[in-house]
Amino acid sequence: MSTQITTAMVEQYKSNVQLLSQQMGSRLAMCVRKETIKGKNGFFEQIGATAAVKRTTRHGDTPQVDTPHSRRRVTPIDYDWADLIDSLDDTKLLISPASKYAVNAAAAFGRAQDDAIIEAATGTAYTGVAGGTSTSFTSGNIIASTSGSMTVAKIIEAKRLLDAAEVDPSIPRYLAMNATAMAALLNLEKLTSSDYTTVKALVQGEIDTWMGFKFILSERLDLTSNERSCLAWAEDGICLGVGEDITTRITERDDKNYALQVYVNMSIGATRMEEAKVVKILTAEA
Repeated sequence: MSTQITTAMVEQYKSNVQLLSQQMGSRLAMCVRKETIKGKNGFFEQIGATAAVKRTTRHGDTPQVDTPHSRRRVTPIDYDWADLIDSLDDTKLLISPASKYAVNAAAAFGRAQDDAIIEAATGTAYTGVAGGTSTSFTSGNIIASTSGSMTVAKIIEAKRLLDAAEVDPSIPRYLAMNATAMAALLNLEKLTSSDYTTVKALVQGEIDTWMGFKFILSERLDLTSNERSCLAWAEDGICLGVGEDITTRITERDDKNYALQVYVNMSIGATRMEEAKVVKILTAEA
């Protein structure tokens, strides 16, 4: 049970339960491929490119073109969350905090989804018939932080890498960065000038879409040795596998003096579907 619930009692505080500042839910789950998983693992089939065979003679043999097949494995991980609201505490409140607890828990699960997606974007992917082959992220798709924070040149390079790999431009592309990188972009004259972009969101102090990327703000991106790992990807380049979506239950616990228990669970996993469809952009932070 939360030992701090007395801070909401009416003798001292207002009649509402306020959620402190936090990321409310997932910002990335709607920007990746989402699939349902049944069982211990989920496997997703892929086929590679082939080449047309030039006909050099009349009535020749029909060529056999072997289509390369591969697959990626997603292993879901179970997540749980629970807290208790004592029945006596509940009588001392003007409103029950149970619904706020559920909202707070759901927000935590949304952040967990983002963490799984971020980890999978450049982490080890598992391939092969049984999903037992480890596939590392390619170093060729890492843009170094030598030029400091986020720059126009880095975004152009991320676009070049995706285009050079023949990533279908009709598939939505996203670019996740933190507030520091976003501020660096907003300070660039070229990006804010109407000669370079007509992004209306700049009026509100944020960038929405530019250079073919939908921009997403995230403070959960990896930070290692003052280097932030921003990410650019095509929507189908990362897969979020859902074994069980977020489920919330609020029930009485007779073994806990009939306290209300707010319980939330889910089962998810994520993987990078193709190395060519993800780019890591390193930016320097003081």
